[in-house]
Amino acid sequence: MPQFPDNATNWLLGSFDTHIPWWFILVVIKAIAAFAILVVLTLFNIWYERRIVSFMQMRIGPNRVGPQGLLQSLADGVKLALKEDIVPKNADKPVFWLAPLLSAIPAFLAIAVIPWGPKVSIFHHWTTLQLVDLPIGVLYILAISSIGIYGVVLAGWSSGSTYPLLGAMRSSAQMISYEVAMGLSFVGVFLYAGTMSTAGIVDAQQHGWYFYMLPLSAIIYIIAMVGETNRAPFDLPEAEGELVGGFHTEYSSLKFALFFLAEYINLVTVSALAVTMFFGGWRAPWPITAWWSGANGGWYPMIWFLVKLLIFVFVFIWLRGTLPRLRYDQFMAFGWKVLIPTSVIWLLVVATFRQLRNAGDLDRAHAIPIGIGIAALFLLLVALLEIRERNQIRRTPPPSVPAYEPLLGGFPVPPMPGQSVPPAPRRPQFARTAAEPAPALPGTTAEEASTR
Repeated sequence: MPQFPDNATNWLLGSFDTHIPWWFILVVIKAIAAFAILVVLTLFNIWYERRIVSFMQMRIGPNRVGPQGLLQSLADGVKLALKEDIVPKNADKPVFWLAPLLSAIPAFLAIAVIPWGPKVSIFHHWTTLQLVDLPIGVLYILAISSIGIYGVVLAGWSSGSTYPLLGAMRSSAQMISYEVAMGLSFVGVFLYAGTMSTAGIVDAQQHGWYFYMLPLSAIIYIIAMVGETNRAPFDLPEAEGELVGGFHTEYSSLKFALFFLAEYINLVTVSALAVTMFFGGWRAPWPITAWWSGANGGWYPMIWFLVKLLIFVFVFIWLRGTLPRLRYDQFMAFGWKVLIPTSVIWLLVVATFRQLRNAGDLDRAHAIPIGIGIAALFLLLVALLEIRERNQIRRTPPPSVPAYEPLLGGFPVPPMPGQSVPPAPRRPQFARTAAEPAPALPGTTAEEASTR
């Protein structure tokens, strides 16, 4: 097997067996680097989110621990580690301990197929800035991210409490629903790129990002990734006013920190996947490549990738600081009745266009006006369906509401929505007429009483 020939290799291996193959050393280095990048990005994103939201709300935010408060996230992590670990009495303890691991470990594994840059030289050996390039890399990410749902469900079930269980059921239904729309948004990219490999998809975008070719797929994915990660305004499983804190209500100390870590790593993963699928991956944007021919070579592409990634993280934070939380039934109806049908119709249009382009029956000059016409017809159809639904709601008679009983079951109860409260009985008024004289007080005459 090939060996590391230089002194750096001997220093790196030290007293270990020098027959270790070079590719194994590179895989270990890239795995450790990917783990370190995710942890550092998690600490940075927590500080980044708190600072941006404080700016939006005209507050200061963390600015005491470290320069500009950069070490505040690290201090919070140490605080969580030192907190008392409380386990509920009714909890299923083995499952209660296993659930945070089922959420955190898949979050780390999903980043393995994301390409962070092209081939670079490490210890005089050329390797890609990617842990592994699978032929079905995108399906691998979808499969790994689906395992995290088990951690959420088991956390709510094993807590032995009602509210965490309700939060877990909400979260599992939400994540499964929005993964369908997310998977359908990728099919158009597969048709254009001809591969499911993440590295192959990035290579296929060297002449143009898929965001310009498949804008609706990109928009559907961006909406679905916010819903799939349980982030505001779609953080319905953690609705404090209804479910206290969601599926992790009974968790504390490091186990709670693992759920927190998994959420922010999933934020990085879905943002990195959006950059890879629709925004050119590690490739530099057009204004930079126009005047710098070496922008896509060496270690520079990793900078472009991180900049795009942080822009998506900013979009997540922007949504949290701007939009209110949706009602749960509205959110689920939006996923099943809007996103999924739109994805299916859009997929049929993309497949038809792609087939016509491959057969040579359609060129760019005719494709653009046809696409605009289809988009206009689709928007018109959506508007007509919305008008029809509103008219149907107006024609529907209001449901009959039972009469209000203030002492239902022997206890005073408040009125339900739509129930009218009967007026309270008025006390009898003993008003005297003008001809009736005022009663005389003790010690006064009738004439004195009439003058009062």
